[in-house]
Amino acid sequence: MTIKEWQEEIHKYAIDKGWWNEPRPIPELLCLMHSEISESLEAYRAGFPDTWDNFKEELADLVIRVMDTCEALDIDLEKEINKKHQHNLTRPYRHGGKKC
Repeated sequence: MTIKEWQEEIHKYAIDKGWWNEPRPIPELLCLMHSEISESLEAYRAGFPDTWDNFKEELADLVIRVMDTCEALDIDLEKEINKKHQHNLTRPYRHGGKKC
């Protein structure tokens, strides 16, 4: 299955379950993505590697939320990932001078 096909399937499921009965503001959608990152951090902090399965599940939830949002906003995530990856390939080693 392509990324676009996943987007479509995930978004259809979210619509069918009532999550898109009303327009959803972008800040709300971004906060929900952020909450999945926070939940993955909490899974890690709870006792990694014993919480590895929960950690993985929360990362999957993040990707599902991103795909649902992209489909709702008519963003071709696969195209955008490829475009960004091609740009990143042109960057110098550890660009930006950041430590991590």
